[in-house]
Amino acid sequence: MGETAVALKEKAEIIDADGLRRIIIRIAHEIVERNKNVEDLVLVGILRRGVPLAARIARKIEEIEGKAPTEGNLDITLYRDDLSTVATQPVVARTEIVDITDKVVVLVDDVLYTGRTVRAAMDALVDHGRPRSVQLAVIVDRGHRELPIRADFVGKNVPTSKKEVIGVKLAELDGVDGVVIKEIVD
Repeated sequence: MGETAVALKEKAEIIDADGLRRIIIRIAHEIVERNKNVEDLVLVGILRRGVPLAARIARKIEEIEGKAPTEGNLDITLYRDDLSTVATQPVVARTEIVDITDKVVVLVDDVLYTGRTVRAAMDALVDHGRPRSVQLAVIVDRGHRELPIRADFVGKNVPTSKKEVIGVKLAELDGVDGVVIKEIVD
């Protein structure tokens, strides 16, 4: 958000559409197995790519359990710790979330990197209630943590250098599904 634009060159596709579909199915099964009951389960997608991912996981959970968990989405813009470094006025989207008091919340995001997005999401969550627990589901964990945060449900661990970027492509936003690794061009 506060970073300047950099040139990126796509290196390789690391997860194709079928692989992403299998990851979503596996994460849905793991969430059901760990939580046993969808009645108190709330899947919260972190804007932007976490929202369609949470919806896909919720549909799979409904196929497995016969009942869908509650869904919500969370805009963390105003909770970011780099907000003061942004030169332009931040664009704030609408958060749509139910009261999460005493619920099991599964935050859903595409990539876990430094942990700062998740920290901001947890700060934003407490404005909507006090959950019984918060779990994290991500498609890709690329390491390089700056904060002591780990995902409970991980699609794929992809060790990267700091000169690489992971791009999750979703049909809902990009017209195609897949995960690519890009390299910063100097």
